[in-house]
Amino acid sequence: MTLTRYNATAATLTKNRTGGDWCPSSGMCVTCVEGCTGMCEIGKSAYRGHEVIYPQPFGIITTASQKAYPVDLSHFNVMGTAVGAFGIEADSDKAIFSNVDLETRLGQDKGLKLRLPFVIPGLGSTNVAKENWDGLAIGAALTGTVLTIGENVCGMDAESKIENGKVMHSVDMARRVKLFKDWQQDGYGAIVAQANVEDGRLGVLEYAIQELGVDVVELKWGQGAKDIGGEVKIKSLEKAQMLKNRGYIVLPDPLDPDVVHDFNNGAFTEFERHSRVGMVTEEGFLEAIENLRKAGSKYISLKTGAYRPADLARAVKFCSLAKVDYLTVDAAGGGTGMSPWRMMNEWGVPNVEMWSLLHQYCSRIAEKGEYVPDIILASGFTLEDQIFKGFALCSPFVKAIGMARAPLAAAMVGKTIGRSIDSGQLPIYLQRFGNTRESVFVTAEGLQREYGSRYDDIPTGAIGVYTYYERLAQGLRQFMAGNRKFGLEYIDRNDIAALTHEAADISGIQYVMDTDKEEAAKILG
Repeated sequence: MTLTRYNATAATLTKNRTGGDWCPSSGMCVTCVEGCTGMCEIGKSAYRGHEVIYPQPFGIITTASQKAYPVDLSHFNVMGTAVGAFGIEADSDKAIFSNVDLETRLGQDKGLKLRLPFVIPGLGSTNVAKENWDGLAIGAALTGTVLTIGENVCGMDAESKIENGKVMHSVDMARRVKLFKDWQQDGYGAIVAQANVEDGRLGVLEYAIQELGVDVVELKWGQGAKDIGGEVKIKSLEKAQMLKNRGYIVLPDPLDPDVVHDFNNGAFTEFERHSRVGMVTEEGFLEAIENLRKAGSKYISLKTGAYRPADLARAVKFCSLAKVDYLTVDAAGGGTGMSPWRMMNEWGVPNVEMWSLLHQYCSRIAEKGEYVPDIILASGFTLEDQIFKGFALCSPFVKAIGMARAPLAAAMVGKTIGRSIDSGQLPIYLQRFGNTRESVFVTAEGLQREYGSRYDDIPTGAIGVYTYYERLAQGLRQFMAGNRKFGLEYIDRNDIAALTHEAADISGIQYVMDTDKEEAAKILG
């Protein structure tokens, strides 16, 4: 099995001169010849250096690992049944997939209610998130799901008012919160403010709670894409200097006269803004949670990344001790903004392994009678079969599934289609559906009826998210009805089977040929 392709990828805009003839261990062309101008990653690094670490073109893409791990969710199959029903009467006229209930609840008091079990775990200061926020915020609000404002938004906002090192007002943060709240329906879903080390120093969560009325806040240890802090590229010298003065790590130093000279003369065109890595301790974590409660937060969550198993154990235990409402666990391979490309491919615990360990750790806590936070799984989820398998794999602890790249893609596509309709330049493959929003977007007429005069204010990016979620919901209901599970709480680990012994050994899910062995023997007498 080929796990990694080195030295040539669309992510870094590189390729091999020799096409398919390359060395598997290094990724280099079989014959590297003098005179080549450097199309591969080594060659491009010879003239652009550290710029080639990151996927390109920055600001208009989302990126995730190309690595094929030995075990993934495709190594499990959903096990349907012809018998009975859970959560509904076992009646063929009632047990139909449209009657499956996808609502879920989060928090100690189960007061966070979601119409659909989807969470966008954190889209922060990257350009691609900011440029698509209207679609994401309104789409999430209309579907009654959770949207998390990721790290560094206040610090990156040039219009932020900061006094004595604390944020007093942020135009960007206030706008992001307001967009969601203006479209929130019947109290479903939530807008969440997230904080990393830099945000903590700026007092972002306290500002969000006390000034913007945010009920849910999240501490961030990390993500699946990288094991360092958040990063973005900055094309403006003035903004790079502003961020440096606000305390961010900016490379190269925009206050250095030689660097300024080189930038103004075109030696390079972008600065890099980096965030610091956190230093987790039990005492510090418990203190931070207590301070957020004192500040008025109603719900608190933790987002952790694809760190080593001991750090996952810390996350579970610390959240148990602090009575954190929910814990989001990301795994290797994910990413939405700017992450080092090799790190995205070669760092962290993969998702099936991570979630299997998570199930073990939560089970151990539960067996001792200790509090277990609600669990959100994240890392590469895109379609309904994966969502069902995620619920089953970490049952009964998982309450929702985290997705970022997928809804962001839906928002971008929806926005692009809307612009094409407005300009009269709709691609021919879309014209077969029609030339209006209502004919192209299958959910648009229903939204028009429901929202009346407000319908025209719904951007097509939001319709894209809404329509994508509608597809996921119907597909998930079909899988659940096939397993006779008419509520999310009825999904369990017996609803899937491992297709390989390796997948079974890692996950503890039964190998398909061992599934139902005892029951089948009883049936056969």
